[in-house]
Amino acid sequence: MKDSVPAKSTGHIKTRDGLTIGLMMFPAVLMLLVCSVYPFLWVFRYICYDYNGMTAYFTGARNFVRLFEDTAFWASVGHTFEYAALKLVFILPLALVMAVLMQQKIMGSGIFRVIYFMPTIISSAIAALVFSFIFAAYNGVLNAVLRATGIIKQNINWLGDPSFAMWAVLILAIWGGFGNYMIYFMSGLSSVPGDVYESAMIDGSSGLHTFIHITLPMLSPMLKTILMLAITTAFKDYESIMVLTTGGPNNRTMVMFLYIYRLLFGSNQNNPSIGYACVLSIVAAVIVGIVTGIYLLLARKLDDVM
Repeated sequence: MKDSVPAKSTGHIKTRDGLTIGLMMFPAVLMLLVCSVYPFLWVFRYICYDYNGMTAYFTGARNFVRLFEDTAFWASVGHTFEYAALKLVFILPLALVMAVLMQQKIMGSGIFRVIYFMPTIISSAIAALVFSFIFAAYNGVLNAVLRATGIIKQNINWLGDPSFAMWAVLILAIWGGFGNYMIYFMSGLSSVPGDVYESAMIDGSSGLHTFIHITLPMLSPMLKTILMLAITTAFKDYESIMVLTTGGPNNRTMVMFLYIYRLLFGSNQNNPSIGYACVLSIVAAVIVGIVTGIYLLLARKLDDVM
């Protein structure tokens, strides 16, 4: 007969385990409270104030009135939707195709994986600075290559022409981000059983048919998560845009989080609009939340249909 552990001793062990778990979680919980919860509550504190960093003046609903009259902010919201939609249309298919190719047994595929992933570990500010030289109107590398190949006859002002500035920003965003999503897709592809592909080959399925009818359906759980991450990331991008174009020309590449950043840390440092920026931060968070919620709702309905 096995010896039984006394109830008092069992309770002591559970208490000790609970204390250990609590101590291990404490640093993460503390960082969450200090870096996320407190700033979030701080934003709500000043939505009805004109705050310059030293003194807060109660303004009532003036910030909300300014919100509805601020055409520049609502234009930046439209630019954000345009930027996010175009980025998703290009970066996700590119990342998926590259992930499928990297999964093949090709000589040197490991080296290419490292090369494609490298942009994700480079500072976005440094990458934007490098691309500002590439997109330079008169001595830029891109214009030189396009002229040498005969595609263009005269230089294009990539960063100064409203017709091209958004595309320049998108090229930088796609170059800097697709390697990250490629790794996500490769992780999902590695979970697909090899027996399924062997059965498809025996049945005479072509590569395209296998990709559409086997790979994509089995990748759908990972694909939904990747798409949600891509949506939220695209809506919050602004660092590289700030360095590359500063929101210009004529606010053509001004996205909403860059607009908020400039209110807080822009040229008018003597009188920053911190209270109004807090209101815009909440509005921007609500917009991103609504878009994410709509996507999750659509994804759930698609699951029910399938």
